[in-house]
Amino acid sequence: MSAERTTSAVRIPRECLALRVKMVNRVITKIYDDALRPLGIRVTQAAMLAFALERGVLRQSELCAELQLDDSTMSRNLERLCSQGWLEPVTESSDARQHPYRLTRKGAALLERVMPRWEAAQQRARQLLGADGVSAVRAFASAHGLHG
Repeated sequence: MSAERTTSAVRIPRECLALRVKMVNRVITKIYDDALRPLGIRVTQAAMLAFALERGVLRQSELCAELQLDDSTMSRNLERLCSQGWLEPVTESSDARQHPYRLTRKGAALLERVMPRWEAAQQRARQLLGADGVSAVRAFASAHGLHG
């Protein structure tokens, strides 16, 4: 590789938006996960329970698209939520391939305990991002049809 190419390549760690977004994601996600850890749940799992509460029935394929998760990651999370008794499969579904789930009473009770911790994490994340950062995240999500 030529010296000129090598020199220009150092821009990647300094300027790469993908790396910056990944680092921001890790910092913000850690705030939420740290807050929820005493309850035995992670922020993505709490969001899945909240979607189940909001919708009544949660469909794996829809949630994968909405949360931008691959099917295997979603399956692992759903399996954990079911094994903890926070979600249950809906057996009356006419198409088992849809993998529908619903929130259990235990899951609803957990969400009640999650909310004060989530609120504190949300406040901390807003402080770190600042008003402009929060607005930018919301605008990006809205422009790309992402939930929220």
